[in-house]
Amino acid sequence: MSTMRAFTVGRIDGNWTRQITDIDHTALGDDGVLVKVAYSGINFKDGLASSEKGRVARIDPLIPGVDLAGEVVESNDPSVAVGSQVIVHGYDIGVAHHGGYAPFARAKAEWVVPMPAGLDARTAMLVGTAGYTAALSVDALERNGLTPGDGPVLVTGATGGVGSMAIGMLAARGHHVVASTGKAADAEWLRSLGAAEVIDRAELTPESPKPLERERWAGAVDCVGGATLAQVLRTTRYGGSVAASGLTGGADLPTSVHPFILRGVNLLGIDSVQGPIGPRRAMWQRIGADLKPTWLDSIEATVIGLDQLPAALDRILAGGMTGRTLVDPNR
Repeated sequence: MSTMRAFTVGRIDGNWTRQITDIDHTALGDDGVLVKVAYSGINFKDGLASSEKGRVARIDPLIPGVDLAGEVVESNDPSVAVGSQVIVHGYDIGVAHHGGYAPFARAKAEWVVPMPAGLDARTAMLVGTAGYTAALSVDALERNGLTPGDGPVLVTGATGGVGSMAIGMLAARGHHVVASTGKAADAEWLRSLGAAEVIDRAELTPESPKPLERERWAGAVDCVGGATLAQVLRTTRYGGSVAASGLTGGADLPTSVHPFILRGVNLLGIDSVQGPIGPRRAMWQRIGADLKPTWLDSIEATVIGLDQLPAALDRILAGGMTGRTLVDPNR
C-alpha cells in the first residue's frame, strides 16, 4: 500500500476544492491502529466538513468521514488485535484527523470500539454516528424516568439518520412513537420503522407567545433544535424529558424558563463526539442487543462510492437525504 484513492477537501491555489486523489499512505499519520475500511457513512457533519462555509474541517487537506467500520490490519496496541472487526467514530475523526472516505484509516487505540455481537461492518455503519446519537438519546430519556406506557414519545426530524434510528430503538423498547416530518411521502416508511403516528412538522413550528401549551409528550428526541425544540419544550408533559442533539433548525432556542420551573421538564444535551471510550463501548454493546431496531439486519442500504460523494454531501446539507447512506471507499 504505497498510495490509495481518497476523497479529500481543502484549498488548492487558494480555492476550496473537493476531489478524489491518490495520496500516500504515510499521510494518514502514525497512530497505532490501521483499519481497512469496509464502510463509512454520510452525516450532516460530513456535509459541513466538505463545505468551506461549514467551518468544521480543521486540517488541510482532510479526508472526511466521521464514522467507519472495518478490519484491523495493523496494531501496536495489545488491546486491539490484528484481524478484529472494529468501529471508529467521534473524537477528531473526519474533522482534525483523517476519516473514513478512503480505503484505509488510522486511529488511536483509545478511539476504537470492538464490533459488538449482533452487528457487522454494514449494520454498524447503518447505525453509525447517527444511530449512536439516537441510542444515547433513548438511554438518557429512560434513565430520567421514561418507561413504555407513559405516553407518546416524539421524534423530530424523523427521516434523518438520528431520527429514523431513534424511532426503531424506541419502538424496540416498547414505546409509542410519534414521528414528526416535513416529508409526507415518507409517512409509510416511518411507520415501517416503528412509528405509531406520523405528524406534520408544521404542528411543531408555530410562533407562540405562550410560555407553555397543552401537554402532549411523555418524552422527545429532538434532532432539529431552534423553534421546533422550543415548541417541544412548551408541550412536554410534567416531569418529562427532551433529549436534544440537533441544530438543523437553528442554534437559537426561543423559549423561557417556564417549562423547567413550572412543569419540571428536563432538557438533556446529547454529545456523541467526545464521550469517554468505556461508556461508548458499552453503548455499542446495547446497540447490538436491546437497542437494535428489528429491521436493521433486513433493511436495504443505499451504498455509494467515492465518485458519488459530492452530490450526496450536498443533498444532506440541503435536507434531502432520508435515512442512512453508506460509503464503500473501495469503489
